[in-house]
Amino acid sequence: MTSKALTYVEYLRIDELLALQEPRSSDPATGEPEHDELLFIVIHQVYELWFKQLLHEAARLQTAFGAGDGRVALATLARMLTILKTVVGQVDVLETMTPLSFASFRGRLESASGFQSAQFRELEAVLGRRDARMLSPHPPGPARDRIEAAMNRPSLYAAFLAYVGVGGRAAAGGDEGVVDGLERVYRGDPLRALVCERMVDLDEGVQEWRYRHVKMVERTIGGRSGTGGSAGAAYLRGTLLTPMFAELWAVRDRF
Repeated sequence: MTSKALTYVEYLRIDELLALQEPRSSDPATGEPEHDELLFIVIHQVYELWFKQLLHEAARLQTAFGAGDGRVALATLARMLTILKTVVGQVDVLETMTPLSFASFRGRLESASGFQSAQFRELEAVLGRRDARMLSPHPPGPARDRIEAAMNRPSLYAAFLAYVGVGGRAAAGGDEGVVDGLERVYRGDPLRALVCERMVDLDEGVQEWRYRHVKMVERTIGGRSGTGGSAGAAYLRGTLLTPMFAELWAVRDRF
């Protein structure tokens, strides 16, 4: 008996996917959901899919570093950087929504907030951020467990430093021993120096996402508190210009 051929709709589970957007607002005049709520939902669901892919690629990158495979590391970094550009570009779409249109359904978000994106916090932890405050928006459960697990295992940055043969202890302010080692890499190992530059690109890409995110929030809600009682743009501004890989920036003072 011939089995039924797998279809596009079945493989991608399109019907289930398109059923996941459930606006909660209601236009007083028409009874229909506010027009821009669908856009808001779609954009944020797509963000979560991209964060899932970035975590998938980060795991591959860390494996490549552990295996000393610079070719795979560079290819994986190139993909991660392209994804980050796409994530940043999606802000342009979200910014077509005016503050007034967002206000028309914002109350329906109740305590829901982008600060509760466990995948983005997990990504930060995977890259190397170690800050217990990252856990505060997340109640006990699988999402919080994943963030804690990422914080408790060696980071991607640690794997990178081992790959380039740099000892020392990476620190928020920049460890001089690590900077010394990175200088030697830049001056004597062109392939690993190229990987260093792509890691800088990765760090810059995350910072660019933060910047676009804070400006989008400012455009949408100004200086008010975010949904769920978060500090909104004020908190986001505090995360700007804080690199994940401090020594890769500090080494630039040596040239």
